[in-house]
Amino acid sequence: MSDDAELVAAWRGGDRAAGQTLIERHYDAITRFFASKAGDQADDLTQRTFMLCASSIEGFRADGSFRAFLFGIARNVLYEHIRRRVRDARAEPDFHVSSLADLAPGVATLASRRAEQRVLGLALQNIPLDLQILIELYYWEELRLEELAQMLGVPEGTVKSRLHRARTLLREAMGRVPSTPEEQDSASALLARWVAGVKGAAGGRA
Repeated sequence: MSDDAELVAAWRGGDRAAGQTLIERHYDAITRFFASKAGDQADDLTQRTFMLCASSIEGFRADGSFRAFLFGIARNVLYEHIRRRVRDARAEPDFHVSSLADLAPGVATLASRRAEQRVLGLALQNIPLDLQILIELYYWEELRLEELAQMLGVPEGTVKSRLHRARTLLREAMGRVPSTPEEQDSASALLARWVAGVKGAAGGRA
């Protein structure tokens, strides 16, 4: 199976089948990205992301990560969606400070099967949206530090610092989620497994 770089090169050369293969390969990940943040608008935002990807593929750097390029588009699509929702009601949103719960209450959906997932999911929605996205892309979608740095246009050291702050705020937010002590313990253990899993991955991502 061709890697992303080969498929991008073929797509840019006019091979529409290569583009379709890329879209199918990453469709589920982009759907997950929007599912917990955009409610019933998730499908529309997913479609918009891939439309923008197709129209801007010529701007993709050949030495970059296609996943970082694609999630960067998805992030911008989400931010513009939220800006449209709040524009008439408040000042320009600050995604470095405001959480999803602040910016779009009632929009996010949470489909967790276990108590610890529910606690973590609610806590994520109550930290700054920039940091929620960073946590999700690093731990759930397994983007590497260099991919996140490419997406955000910052040095890898800055990504590490933001991840550290994100974990700190997430732990604090978990403590504010209504739950039993057992659920809190389970959520803390799940977060610890995320971190330990990343540290133990090949190449040491954390």
